[in-house]
Amino acid sequence: MGRETEPDKRRLRRELLAVRSGLTADDVREAAVALAGHARELPELARARTVAAYVSVGSEPGTLALLDALRAGGRRVLLPVLLPDNDLDWAVYAGPDSLVPVRHGGRMTLLEPSGERLGPEAVERADAVLLPGLAVDTRGMRLGRGGGSYDRVLARLERAGADPALVVLLYDTEVVERVPEEAHDRPVHAVVTPSGVHRFR
Repeated sequence: MGRETEPDKRRLRRELLAVRSGLTADDVREAAVALAGHARELPELARARTVAAYVSVGSEPGTLALLDALRAGGRRVLLPVLLPDNDLDWAVYAGPDSLVPVRHGGRMTLLEPSGERLGPEAVERADAVLLPGLAVDTRGMRLGRGGGSYDRVLARLERAGADPALVVLLYDTEVVERVPEEAHDRPVHAVVTPSGVHRFR
């Protein structure tokens, strides 16, 4: 099954990334404001004490406005630190000034939290986890970027018996009929887009 779906995933990723690359800075900024507004209304985030999130890069749906809103609302926000093996460590978000650009090999530069590292298991104590993605289908299956970091996060949560709300932030056109699925893929609970919230449980 994996061998059959991987080329389909690669093709779909290319198509979705091509659309994102055509977005203007204004498009991304306006979407980020709308996303933050809808996400703040999610009961799963409103009642969460700890939210594991991420810092958006490039033309990804913007997260910084949401991170600041969550923190201002008293939430403890954890942000990822990419490890050499593509696993994720975590640290507390202490505001925009606590983010530092980190270049990972010849690949990408990410904004990461500069605070104390809490270990990969810190995500197990989150009440909600915001996941990056390129698409989610009508069953709640998520298409990631292919690095595997968040597959590890989801597997870690499952092994620990943790059941946080799993939420993906996307553009409206990225909620699709179906994404290719592999045995290790897990459905998410909700997706937030600039036009609103879609739930899967």
